[in-house]
Amino acid sequence: MDWKLEVVVLPVADVDRSLAFYAEQVGFVVDVDRQVSDTMRIVQLTPPGSACSVTFGTGLASTEPGSVKGLQISVSDVEAARSQLAERGVDVTEVRHVGEDGTWAPGKGGPWNSFCFFDDPDGNGWALQERPSGP
Repeated sequence: MDWKLEVVVLPVADVDRSLAFYAEQVGFVVDVDRQVSDTMRIVQLTPPGSACSVTFGTGLASTEPGSVKGLQISVSDVEAARSQLAERGVDVTEVRHVGEDGTWAPGKGGPWNSFCFFDDPDGNGWALQERPSGP
């Protein structure tokens, strides 16, 4: 039996602001933006090429906006992805890696060891991680 992570719910304070951030600045594809009732709105977006989406809205999450940390997306070129985010106005860190002493060091590291980080407007935390090329 396959177990597939399909959707992660993000707690946000302002649905329209978050929709603009994820769609226009980060570049996620808008799958759903539906006002279900007076008390429920569902917005779902998917990173390009991903099988997992994020969703937020009203009437969905009972956690504090910005409380989700450690969301991670793998990319083929972390420097290009970082540049794309920065060009779109996202406050993203420089590329860094975990050094031999266990602390963050500037620049790219070895396989699976090159990252940059950003937060959404509420503080939900994301990492981009470069995956090795190949199958």
